Amino acid sequence: MFDLHRLRLLRELKHRGTLAAVADALSYAPSSVSHQLSQLEAEVGVPLLEPVGRRVRLTEQAEILVVHTEAVLERLERAEADIAASASDLTGTLRIASFQTAALALIPTALGLLHDLHPRLRVHVTQREPEQALPALQARDFDLVLAEEYPGHPNPRPTGLEQEDLLDDPLYLAPPHHKQPAETGSAVKALRALAHYPWVMEPEGTAARQWAMTLCREAGFEPDVRFESTDLLLHLRLVEQDHAAAFLPGLVWNGRPPTVPLRQLPGGRRTRRIFTVVRRGASRHPAIQACQDALRQAATLPLGQTRKGRTA
Repeated sequence: MFDLHRLRLLRELKHRGTLAAVADALSYAPSSVSHQLSQLEAEVGVPLLEPVGRRVRLTEQAEILVVHTEAVLERLERAEADIAASASDLTGTLRIASFQTAALALIPTALGLLHDLHPRLRVHVTQREPEQALPALQARDFDLVLAEEYPGHPNPRPTGLEQEDLLDDPLYLAPPHHKQPAETGSAVKALRALAHYPWVMEPEGTAARQWAMTLCREAGFEPDVRFESTDLLLHLRLVEQDHAAAFLPGLVWNGRPPTVPLRQLPGGRRTRRIFTVVRRGASRHPAIQACQDALRQAATLPLGQTRKGRTA
């Protein structure tokens, strides 16, 4: 029988890419990881790694082993969920990753609800964009991820992960105060009126940036992107002080009145989908189910309102 610990190291290498990354994630020495994988090769009786420059990649046989390892780990997570469900109270640590606006608008209320019902459950929250959080979820760095999907740009759906919708967040064009398009113009004309104005957008490689660039190009222009950040509060501040135009989601204000004039976007491009993602084997874990329940409740409350009805 193959050693499960060594199989997990092989799986980690599949997800993290390098021996150094595996060693860093698991607090091992790289030489120890390499030695364990060499022992696994001896157990299996075929090469599992092959050199590619300074790195290594998995052989066909190693890829087969990883598929079976994923199935074993999923079954073990289901066992863990069943054990937790048999206990009278939730304990342990739940690790959540969330992008910024969802973290600001939903997480605080959800944390309050969880604390009221399960005071012994320790919740750890990390701000992380979905592009980095979802691979980390597969690598078991997190237990639940809050992610987003922009219209016309569906996310890849990795095997072994489950999604559950939370809410649709409206998206708006936010022009600077002194560059207000005519109220009678169409949404496309309002967007086109900002063709020669500076823009703030999220960095290249993000789904939000791809969506924003597509929207501008469909309106007939290439935006002059002078500011790049994943911090949407910075986007808002640049618009407030007339430095840039932006696309902003409703969650930025968390139920408060908008601080800049907003215009509707062209039809079919007006909302982003916000959802939770968990590993399939862990989806029945009571801590994860309790967190999803709390997030659903937070999403149904008027934005800016806490669980006790106080305005934030």
